[in-house]
Amino acid sequence: MFAFRRYASMVVLVLGSVGVAAPASATATPPRVVSIAQARALPLGTTVTVYATATTPSGWLESSSFDKGFGLQDHSAGIYVSVAVDLAIAPRDKVLVTGQLRDSFGLLQLAADPSQVHVRGKGSRIHPRRTATGAVNEATEGSLVRVAGAVTQAPVSDLPYGYIFHLDDGSGDLTIFVSTQPNIDLSGVTIGKTVAVTGFSGQFDTHYEVNPRFQSDITVSSRGAGD
Repeated sequence: MFAFRRYASMVVLVLGSVGVAAPASATATPPRVVSIAQARALPLGTTVTVYATATTPSGWLESSSFDKGFGLQDHSAGIYVSVAVDLAIAPRDKVLVTGQLRDSFGLLQLAADPSQVHVRGKGSRIHPRRTATGAVNEATEGSLVRVAGAVTQAPVSDLPYGYIFHLDDGSGDLTIFVSTQPNIDLSGVTIGKTVAVTGFSGQFDTHYEVNPRFQSDITVSSRGAGD
């Protein structure tokens, strides 16, 4: 049922991840930096500048997003930055980005020309917000979260995009979407096991999901949820 869930993202890549920045001007004033929460409240199509800390490597969602984007978070909120080339962004990088707000299948994105993405050293590590599985929603979208619960659906293939499994801590079922880029081994994720997942709080279409970044983002308990 998931085989074609992301194919249209390729169209977004072609139409949306080309440059969005205005031509440089010798007399242009520096852009005003806003918080990510302020940016998220603005209308789609608005050009904004944010300065925040990367929470993911660039390109970790490429198999489903068809870009080299990354997560970005400040004290107020988080957002996905869509960019067409790999800028070797890593977690803790402090990044200044100017781009245009857009919606991609429910996920708010900041689409940026590579020339408008600037790394400005390293910041403190962003700690994931502990979140109930049923509370991953619009309020957490774009942020780094950590969830834990019983596996209610074992991993299934959504190739070529990735793999999907489901968790529930009793507060509501949650989709975990694992892209192919991190090469995460899911062999230990089986029905009834208690699993903790750290990842980017995302959205596809009408459902919210968590997207792990590394193998270490998934911890499988040695005991089942009912043990």
